[in-house]
Amino acid sequence: MTLTEKKKVVVGMSGGVDSSMAAALLKEKGYDVIGITLQTMPSGGPDDVGGCCSITAIDDARRVAHQLGIPHYVLNFRTIFEENVIDYFTNSYLSGETPNPCTMCNRVVRWGEFLRKARSLGADYLATGHYAKVLQDPQSGRYLLSRPVDTWKDQTYMLYNLTQDQLKGTLFPLAEYKKEHIREMAAERGLIRVSRKPDSQEICFIPDDDYISFIRERSQDRIRPGNFVDSQGNVLGLHQGLVNYTVGQRKGLGITFGKPMFVIGFNVERNEVVLGEDEEVYATSLLATDMNWIAISDLQDSLDVQAKIRYKAPLAPAKITTVQNSETIPGAIGSVVRVEFATPQRAITPGQAVVFYQGDLVIGGGKIITDPRG
Repeated sequence: MTLTEKKKVVVGMSGGVDSSMAAALLKEKGYDVIGITLQTMPSGGPDDVGGCCSITAIDDARRVAHQLGIPHYVLNFRTIFEENVIDYFTNSYLSGETPNPCTMCNRVVRWGEFLRKARSLGADYLATGHYAKVLQDPQSGRYLLSRPVDTWKDQTYMLYNLTQDQLKGTLFPLAEYKKEHIREMAAERGLIRVSRKPDSQEICFIPDDDYISFIRERSQDRIRPGNFVDSQGNVLGLHQGLVNYTVGQRKGLGITFGKPMFVIGFNVERNEVVLGEDEEVYATSLLATDMNWIAISDLQDSLDVQAKIRYKAPLAPAKITTVQNSETIPGAIGSVVRVEFATPQRAITPGQAVVFYQGDLVIGGGKIITDPRG
């Protein structure tokens, strides 16, 4: 009997190759593994379109669990997902933000309700197929989130808001592997179908990637035309509703100006989309709130970091400081951090996360709440 045979692990199985191999690797190490797939698609939604929560995905996860000889269950998380992820996604777009539903899902659904459910089943850990690494500082005892071996697949940006308790109860079995190796290992173990499945690229609850139509179907009465304006407030034309635009957008404005024009921000109270030329899309600072710190307990003084303003954005040198008397800042949730970049960053977007790194370690992160151009 190995040391890990006494440890029970619930693996979140999405029907893809990563979560399937997470379950396989843990079973091979001697863990007592239970596979669980979360059913999150709203009732009446496109359950069979092949997304990560679809009937096809559930069938693939069940098939893999059978091949591995582990139990598999499906839990109905539709209500909590709709209330905390889909509604958040919709409301954010309607208020001029560009949300990141995966970070909210990780925070509330996977490492909120799902981890609690796993513990109620007697599990010692929750495991997923994310490419990330959990470490523990031997001196402070803090649990740390680190980039994985496969930095191209690095998903730590999406996991920045995990708490110390959640990291303590989490296993990431793929931390030391490259994605191509994971596919090869799956095929070697006879998991042929999932070894060939392509990576999911779309938002899981919008498989056709047409998020505008999705929001219109749910909130048509809240989408109102308004004015395009420039940074001085001059009216340039008519827009078709804030939900149709995001910072940095050039195409699909529905209006021509004789020169390239980009979305540089929103005046939500006046229902205006602010346009500008290319140089106006760049900024050297932002404000962020709803902070979660991992490598430190709190931000006391200024700190030099590398910051990432969206999932696939490159790391950029920056200095972060706590904003004093932040109670009056619209959208502030708790403390507010100012991020000053060494070089201008393109299309800093309210609603997205900004995540701070030092080397491979995640220091923490928060939600971008202000358009830095004012």
